[in-house]
Amino acid sequence: MPELPDVVLYIEHLTARVLDQPLLRVRLDTPFLVRSVDPPLTEAVGRRVVGLRRVGKRIVFELEGELFLVFHLMIAGRFHWRPPGARVPGKVGLAAFEFPTGTLMLTEASSKKRASLHVVRGAAAVAAFDAGGLEVLDADLGAFRAALTRESHTLKRTLTDPRLLSGIGNAYGDEILHRARLSPVRLTRQLDDDEIARLYRATQDTLRGWIEQLRREAGNKFPERVTAGRAASTSSTRRFVHRAREPRRRGGNRDHRARRGRTCDAHRRAAVRGSAAGGMTDLLSRSSGTRP
Repeated sequence: MPELPDVVLYIEHLTARVLDQPLLRVRLDTPFLVRSVDPPLTEAVGRRVVGLRRVGKRIVFELEGELFLVFHLMIAGRFHWRPPGARVPGKVGLAAFEFPTGTLMLTEASSKKRASLHVVRGAAAVAAFDAGGLEVLDADLGAFRAALTRESHTLKRTLTDPRLLSGIGNAYGDEILHRARLSPVRLTRQLDDDEIARLYRATQDTLRGWIEQLRREAGNKFPERVTAGRAASTSSTRRFVHRAREPRRRGGNRDHRARRGRTCDAHRRAAVRGSAAGGMTDLLSRSSGTRP
């Protein structure tokens, strides 16, 4: 699922392409994308884009007349930039939004279509999509500490709770905890001041670092492969998170011997089955007068 760094990158590239441009046409390939009724999507056609912003993990287009398009890409939704008049791709295509500069394509490579678009009027309607989480990149250590310890939960749950911290999901949450060298199952109110400061720095460094890396990778090209999953794809992150979540074993040598014994038993059973099959083949060959 695109998270804060990915959404920031989308907004930067969309701003360079559609700001002050009129939305000429909308082509929907599925009726399930639009989750609102009033105002209708047709009201957006012909209006200029006057701003773009992020609300949590959502991308908001502000059009003339205080009309807003609120996109939530969910897990598999992605934006693509195509030439004017490009067709909506089959199976994964959801919609195409045509501008004089090109076509913004929305796809979702999943059988479960969860990406959504809400058409709303007025800033108050947009604010309703804000869960209230702290904007970490704009916050100081004191504000971060207050949000982190507001409720007593595990670190992983707190980092990914949009009511507490905005824009962070599982992928970047794992990367942050790995950088901070903190277990995801630690409770927030059990952290001392040094650990909170370390987590704050890790959160800032991870999010800013990924924003810069994504900018370098994209360059002037529209980001076609935005995915937060890469943040958690490093083997070191997977190993650390796995160790932190895995309960401590007792009697490790006995467990190892038991597992080795089960493996040996399985190998012996396979050998017996193979011998039995070989014997049956030999028996059938003899009865038919042929040699194997």
